[in-house]
Amino acid sequence: MKVLVVYAHPKPESFCHSILERFTAGLNEAGDSVEVVDLYAIRFNPVHETKDDPSWITPETPLHILERMDLPKLVLDSCKNPIQRLMAKRWLRGKDLPAIAGGIHQAMRKDVLEQQQKVAWADALVFIAPIFFVGFPAILKGWVERVWTLGFAFELSAAGWDGDVQGRIPLLKHQKALIISTTLFDEKSYRETGIGDAMGRLMDDWCFRFPGIKDVEHVYFYAVHGADEATLRGYLDRAYRLGRDFQVVSEQQPVEVTA
Repeated sequence: MKVLVVYAHPKPESFCHSILERFTAGLNEAGDSVEVVDLYAIRFNPVHETKDDPSWITPETPLHILERMDLPKLVLDSCKNPIQRLMAKRWLRGKDLPAIAGGIHQAMRKDVLEQQQKVAWADALVFIAPIFFVGFPAILKGWVERVWTLGFAFELSAAGWDGDVQGRIPLLKHQKALIISTTLFDEKSYRETGIGDAMGRLMDDWCFRFPGIKDVEHVYFYAVHGADEATLRGYLDRAYRLGRDFQVVSEQQPVEVTA
């Protein structure tokens, strides 16, 4: 199995990094093909900017939506000098809006395309990161926002463009997504406050089931800062087993997140 591991923690000496090491050791032991994307190490930019507009404009976008976008103006405003503007005017001549949208879409940013190539290579996806403010760290949340683009992770039907969430068309076909999270607080805290359920909806459902991955499992290693040595060793042993048995785990039914 080809497994892409997306990792997000700023400190190489963190316990989260130890989990990454043990998990990938298990994958290697099982003979899986593994690629790790360390978002902090590559300095991935998580901020959606105007330059990301091509990620969200496709020829399949309904015509009335394209009309509202004023695509010719968008193209001309992106020109940096009069020569580019002249060339853009020539390129626009005679093109309908879907053709213009297709040309804009081809100008997607290189860092996003690189990440999408890695995602497309993989049979399964793994995300390892701490919980920050009831969710992913900003760098990983931004990775999802910028990489899960229209036409790659999902499409929208006409109803979807009109606001109906049931109008989303999932495009991801991966066998499995596994999220491994370290937390500050203990399991009881997440259960009794309802925060665990909220994280399951926001992270598991909307980030991964929404674009089409049906088998989504979320494993929490709770209260790592206050845990004793035996608990931490147990966490690391489990991380190794999750990697070693990953193909077996992927054949199970989807896990309902309650923590």
